[in-house]
Amino acid sequence: MSAVELADDAAHLLVVDDDRRLRDLLSAYLSKHRHRVTVAASAAEARKFLANLSFDLIVLDVMMPGENGFAFAESLRKRSDVPIVMLTARSDAADRVRGLEIGVDDYLAKPFEPRELLLRIGSVLRRTRAPAPKGDSAVARFGPFSFSLERGELRNGAEIVRLTEREREILRLLCASAGASVSREALSGAGTAAQERTVDVQINRLRRKIEVDPANPVYLQTARGSGYRLLADG
Repeated sequence: MSAVELADDAAHLLVVDDDRRLRDLLSAYLSKHRHRVTVAASAAEARKFLANLSFDLIVLDVMMPGENGFAFAESLRKRSDVPIVMLTARSDAADRVRGLEIGVDDYLAKPFEPRELLLRIGSVLRRTRAPAPKGDSAVARFGPFSFSLERGELRNGAEIVRLTEREREILRLLCASAGASVSREALSGAGTAAQERTVDVQINRLRRKIEVDPANPVYLQTARGSGYRLLADG
């Protein structure tokens, strides 16, 4: 079978998983769908690639021998905002919360269909590789920040502030409410107790991105007993 011809701007993905069979499967599938793919069997091997190559997204397994995916992602986040889609055989709320605290962009439980991973990768890439807007009528402004509800893009002045998919969804809901409080249930997108708890984690991460003092927020405030509200200019 002939190799798939890749466009010059094809996304370069790093797949990190200790399961050789899964690495081979994902490499073949994602390459077939016009992504450049590099594979690593461990966090140590992934670091060697990251030292010399630039990636648009990392697909990262949690349960690896030695340094696991959580530890690797946490270390990576100290120096890089490269998007991360995390793979795990465990799908409990504690793992999701930990991943969100670290700053992963999406979370997919094994076993999964490769097509679902492809769609999630595409969704994250569309957000993180979006070009600068030429004009936007639906923009919320707060202090030096502006957020495009249409594009889901947060900027600090001219600089783009990277958001995870859930952070983006939450910010859209808060901006659309024009300063009114939005319940944790509404912000969770589903209303289960576990998912509502993850909202608090995501709010704390957003505050670290937009507040001078996250412990005493000026813009993203707690509405006691009801949820959260964003105080935008005007």
